[in-house]
Amino acid sequence: MSGEDAPAQQQNADEQKQQQDAKKPAAEEPQTENKPDPPPASAATEAAASPAAAEKAPEEDTYSYRALVLTGYGGYDKVKLQVKKGKPALKAGEVMVRVKMCGLNFADLMARQGLYDAMPSPPVTPGMECSGIIEAVGEEVTDRKAGDKVLVLNRCGLWQEVAVVAADHTFLMPEGMSFEEAAALPVNYITAYMMLFDFGHLRPNQSVLIHMAAGGVGIAATQLCKTVKDVTVFGTASASKHETITAGGVTHAIDYRTKDYVEEVRKTSPKGLDIVLDPLGGADTHKGYNLLKPMGKLISYGAANMLAGQKKNLFAVARNWYQQFSVHTMSLVQGNRSVCGFHLGHLGSEIELITEAMNSILDLYRQGKVKPRIDSTYHLEQVGDAMRRMQERNNIGKVILTTEPMKEEEKKEETKKDDKKKEDKKKEDKKKEEAKKEDKKEEKKKEEAKKEEKKAEEKKEEVKKEEVKKEEVKKEEAKKEEVKKEEN
Repeated sequence: MSGEDAPAQQQNADEQKQQQDAKKPAAEEPQTENKPDPPPASAATEAAASPAAAEKAPEEDTYSYRALVLTGYGGYDKVKLQVKKGKPALKAGEVMVRVKMCGLNFADLMARQGLYDAMPSPPVTPGMECSGIIEAVGEEVTDRKAGDKVLVLNRCGLWQEVAVVAADHTFLMPEGMSFEEAAALPVNYITAYMMLFDFGHLRPNQSVLIHMAAGGVGIAATQLCKTVKDVTVFGTASASKHETITAGGVTHAIDYRTKDYVEEVRKTSPKGLDIVLDPLGGADTHKGYNLLKPMGKLISYGAANMLAGQKKNLFAVARNWYQQFSVHTMSLVQGNRSVCGFHLGHLGSEIELITEAMNSILDLYRQGKVKPRIDSTYHLEQVGDAMRRMQERNNIGKVILTTEPMKEEEKKEETKKDDKKKEDKKKEDKKKEEAKKEDKKEEKKKEEAKKEEKKAEEKKEEVKKEEVKKEEVKKEEAKKEEVKKEEN
């Protein structure tokens, strides 16, 4: 989504600098030792001289809010909690939201590694969705007011306590919806809805393959499939998540770690599938295309296979690009299949499309047909743990960040956990170091044993050579003896 392309702290910093420059006194002139100081100006004179400064100072100097900032590309530690100072300025058509909850998406993990092109370069505040309460509205905003509870969709900049966004990027929360649910809804459900119904034209009695079925988009897509009669859903997930996704509507759960999902689908549906939702990319896109039946649709919306480890894995990226799917138009024509691509981050200018989809989703929520599943909620201070949970595929549903500050007891507990992790890491490193030393000792022993064996072999060879020489000497002496006898 379009929105703030650069972090708000830059703008706030510039404003603060201008204020500081305005307040900064001019360089003092060298004073003569006996020169009397000028009489101090009265308080009334000072107030009269700078009424604007007196009015602005309290708010501009004291207004601050916490924000997560991506400081560079790399591991979890590249996202840092910082304090921004100065109240953000509102332009026409914008609203200021006091953020309550934020959604974590796979795209945020990709962005941290520099693999998501819709995110501005660091330093930048990530976050594409949140929920909160409108605190102020800018000029020309007529359909929003202070106090409205809203869910927000934006290109970035929402992982902070206060966010300024275009008013048409906000949607009123239905009655009874929690802030956690509201933060979990926009990205996952709009993505799933537009893929299934705008691209896929999902109809009764069709079949759909949903990869990562226990993730945010996977659960959203499964729920939306249930709104259409007799849709067969194949869902891939690790075995420990099968019970949950089956209860949520997946017809055939497949453990992608131990089974070939292509073979499993073919067993149940030999002709293939009507729709394949592909967030993986690479070789899996080829497999998905080959699973389509005539008139089937492959919808690609990600490249999760590129994400391997905390930092960018060049081998994984290169492999994914090397295995990138391509197809000739005649193959599409002769196969009666279609291939689509979906990227919500590049639909920023299509507000009407997004609003239409969101309104349909909110109607389904009111009817009780869809409901986000919240996996876990973390404080902003715990963003590293939240990202780790999602990246290691441990979540079932949505991972949420809350802007509520951690309590002192929780901070102490978190510090203890961090200290324990560090201590465990030290112990683990020590074990590894000791294991390496043991391995070296073993290697040394093996080398010495090999040397001893070699020496023993060489000794045997020497003994053999000596025996051969002795034998030859004996033969020579025997020959000489025979010669002597013949001569006699």
